Amino acid sequence: MKNISIVFLIAFLIVGCSSKRKIVTKKKRDKEKTEQISTRSETPKTTKREVSSTPKTNSYANATEIYIANYSVIAKEEMRKYKIPASITLAQGILESGSGKGRLAVEANNHFGIKCHGWTGAKIYHDDDKSQECFRKYNYAKTSYEDHSVFLTTRGRYSKLFQLKEDDYKAWAKGLRAAGYATDRKYPEKLISLIERFELYRFDDEVLGQTKERIVIDQNNHEVAKGDTLYSLSKLYNTTVENIKRLNNLTSNDLSIGQILIIK
Repeated sequence: MKNISIVFLIAFLIVGCSSKRKIVTKKKRDKEKTEQISTRSETPKTTKREVSSTPKTNSYANATEIYIANYSVIAKEEMRKYKIPASITLAQGILESGSGKGRLAVEANNHFGIKCHGWTGAKIYHDDDKSQECFRKYNYAKTSYEDHSVFLTTRGRYSKLFQLKEDDYKAWAKGLRAAGYATDRKYPEKLISLIERFELYRFDDEVLGQTKERIVIDQNNHEVAKGDTLYSLSKLYNTTVENIKRLNNLTSNDLSIGQILIIK
């Protein structure tokens, strides 16, 4: 009986040691697993390389600057003849025509959104305050500028504008709105913003500073004289007929004496 007890005791010790060894091994493995997880979490994640995008160009500003370069000479000519600030004329042209990109400007050379109102010339119909309203259509952009000047100088409601100083563009902007040129209550602010953003007042200064001198037309423009043709002008200025027509929105090769052409 004593021998049997000793056998059982030895067997119990063997089993106990084996179980303990297994538990220790499991704990050791769990510890190693925990250390591996901890190590992975401490490893910094690889961040994606940020690709710097090319800044978008301000297409509106670029189009407006091109518009100013193309039409500032005409605006100054109109100022000398009709006493309307060139800054105001340009700002209105930019705003009304979308810097020359609007449908009326592209298809009808109408840069000021002037409606028919007794007009007997060519017409174009365009949605505005109402559907398919009648607008004036011109052969040349310059004619649109001239008609804008005549429009302001021959209508009594704009007469007070000509009592203002030619370099007071803020008063002119507010006066146009007060006289009913536009229904937009922010029309004066929009004009003033354009004038100051693009420094259009400098053209007023140029005209007023040279009132006693004949202003030579900018080298990038040409005043059509008798005998001029698009072909002869293209050779004179080392350009092409197609380029001149594109710059001036011409649909034919016909020219008029005194017409101002944009060459470059």
